[in-house]
Amino acid sequence: MAVAGDAHRAGGIRVQREAPVATVWLDHPGRMNAITSSMWRELARVFAALSADADLRCVVVRGAGGHFAAGADIREFPRVRADLDQVQAYHRQIIAPALQAISQCIHPVLAVIEGVCVGGGLEIASVCDLRVATRDARFGAPINRLGFPMAPDEMRGLLALAGRAVTLEILLEGRVFDAQEALSKGLLTRVVEVADLQTEQAATVARLCAGAPLAARGNKRIAARLSTDSQPLTPAEWQACFSYACGPDHQEGVQAFLDGRPPVFKGE
Repeated sequence: MAVAGDAHRAGGIRVQREAPVATVWLDHPGRMNAITSSMWRELARVFAALSADADLRCVVVRGAGGHFAAGADIREFPRVRADLDQVQAYHRQIIAPALQAISQCIHPVLAVIEGVCVGGGLEIASVCDLRVATRDARFGAPINRLGFPMAPDEMRGLLALAGRAVTLEILLEGRVFDAQEALSKGLLTRVVEVADLQTEQAATVARLCAGAPLAARGNKRIAARLSTDSQPLTPAEWQACFSYACGPDHQEGVQAFLDGRPPVFKGE
């Protein structure tokens, strides 16, 4: 098990590795995992490293202590976000790179949510690929009460996930709502009972790991391209889309189906 970043009273990011799965823990004891600037920076570094690890099949993001994350750590604001220059730097150079690193991770990323998932916690969950939550989890982004809008790079993930109408409802009303409503708004993949969370996480991770790694990476790459760029695919992009054709994993998948056995993929 590898550990990155000490989880002390000031908060930190822990990484547990049980091949081929990495679990990234948001850990800020006593603060419902409010995310400090150092935690944002560590998230960017951790996800860049995980994305470069070709042996992984899946990344899970969780919050320690029964909560996902209660947003950014507002106690830091007078120190790290006190004027116009600091505000821009905080959102564009600290938070935005972390969210981008999560969204651009080549592996499937699963957010497992319990307790509070608001503000920055919701932003993190929005850029993951799948989101499973317990029925008693709570969601929202009540930053209008702090007197500022959601930054563009932070709104991007929520907009892509839930659309303009839901995003504006969340931000303009500033309500905190339950998991069932989050599911109905398209924010979640599944809602489960508290007692079933570990079982559901294990089952979801097993399904993600059973698929061909190159297929997962290709699906993520193509989905990102089609959802962010309306221009036709270039010949090179088409070629990349079908580059799996002669690869060992594709051949293994087809042969395993014909043989009536589970495929054994090597990421090739």
